[in-house]
Amino acid sequence: MANYDYSRLQNGSDIRGVALEGVLGETVTIDEETTTRIAKGFLYWLSLETGKKPSEIRISLGRDSRLSGKTLLDNFAKALVQYGVTVLDAELASTPAMFMSTVFSEYTADGAVMITASHLPWNRNGFKFFTGKGGLDKGDITDILTFAESSQILARLLHSERGSLRKIPLLDTYSAHLRKIIVKETGSEKPLTGMKICVDAGNGAGGFYAGKVLAPLGADISSSQFLEPDGSFPNHQPNPENKEAMKYITETVIREKCDLGIIFDTDVDRSSAVDEHGNEIARNEIVAMAAALIADKYPGTTVVTDSVTGDELNHFLKEDLGLSHLRFKRGYRNVINKAIELNEQGIPSHLAIETSGHAAYKDNFFLDDGAFLATRIVIKSAQLFKDGLGISSVLEKLSAPKESIEARIPITSRDFAPCAEKALAKVRELAGTHIDGIRLALVQPNYEGIRLAYSGKYNGWLLIRKSLHDPILPINIESKEKGGSKAIKKILCRVLSQVEGIDATPLK
Repeated sequence: MANYDYSRLQNGSDIRGVALEGVLGETVTIDEETTTRIAKGFLYWLSLETGKKPSEIRISLGRDSRLSGKTLLDNFAKALVQYGVTVLDAELASTPAMFMSTVFSEYTADGAVMITASHLPWNRNGFKFFTGKGGLDKGDITDILTFAESSQILARLLHSERGSLRKIPLLDTYSAHLRKIIVKETGSEKPLTGMKICVDAGNGAGGFYAGKVLAPLGADISSSQFLEPDGSFPNHQPNPENKEAMKYITETVIREKCDLGIIFDTDVDRSSAVDEHGNEIARNEIVAMAAALIADKYPGTTVVTDSVTGDELNHFLKEDLGLSHLRFKRGYRNVINKAIELNEQGIPSHLAIETSGHAAYKDNFFLDDGAFLATRIVIKSAQLFKDGLGISSVLEKLSAPKESIEARIPITSRDFAPCAEKALAKVRELAGTHIDGIRLALVQPNYEGIRLAYSGKYNGWLLIRKSLHDPILPINIESKEKGGSKAIKKILCRVLSQVEGIDATPLK
């Protein structure tokens, strides 16, 4: 796309844009030219990173089930091959499997690219990048897009003899890897015999998990649903945070009398679960589950979470599991990088996880891998099943708030960043006040937005923060008593209504 500002495609440590015209007539921002230039930008970046000539580089490419995925992959591959690159085409794959293509001895790719836009609408798409060190950071993506936009820089890439392209059975290799983990941990070749497990892939890329991982180990997967890849996502949004998606799988687990339910997002870097009673294991519960599965193996380790985790979870991690808890920031790269930083400082941290279902274990390359988390849950379920217990027993001591709500407050001001800061400052002034029988106190340390604890007539907490990308203020409120959230919303509405450019209507 001529004269296009490529920086607009950056979404943190990913690249995302519009790949197909949607019903709203959105302008396509990821077309053949854009894809070609991004491919060259990544190749230039990887050449600098590895010190290798393009003709010495091996890059693996994969995609999720999106309608635009195959075309984008073909365009990406075409751009690389002309510079002599060896391209490994994994076809339909998962994001974690693409990283593992840099690790598995069968492939040993210098770099890997997953074509996905995660849970975004069907007409969006984008790119995630990996080397053997892990996922690229925000700064790396900025560099790649800068290179992609600069014809002068791309001209430095020298053409050579045509490279090669070959198909690779990456999902088969990755599935065998996961099966091997389950067999080793359970000590059985068919450890899932007698268990009925429902997998909901939401028509994304995760359907392989039922047929290639669970069924060969003896599981009954007959109740699994939406396993077929379909980029129009005809049944529900492939997103463990989506209420409709969770409703589909909880109802199926109950109706089909399953022992366990597993749900993935589109590209399988996130997952959540459903216990044998049909209860969701999501948000705070999936954090608690992920931590409980390693508490015995790594006693006292620090669990790094995003900013919206609750007080009950904090108590469970510390008091019931004997772990440390660092409540950090939203953004999966943020929690992963913080956990890596802690380890470098000599503070053991074996888990970085968001309530969205992004879970990264130290003993799995700090890769946010939904299938690996699901595998740990499956292992524990199989062990409990032998004793006549279900996965729900793992979270018996985890309590829940009476109320938990989230609101998104629009910022109507054109210059939304300063407006957001004014709003946060106004909320901060509530610390130390006593309003309507409620005392409010500032929670420290806090790494994102303003977090206040409240007590008295009602007890709980609230968090208000700036969105990572949009002109909104997300607000989370939890209360130990019914009515607490409504009372806090009323206080916040009163305060935020005083800030010009803030639309406090959602709090009324």
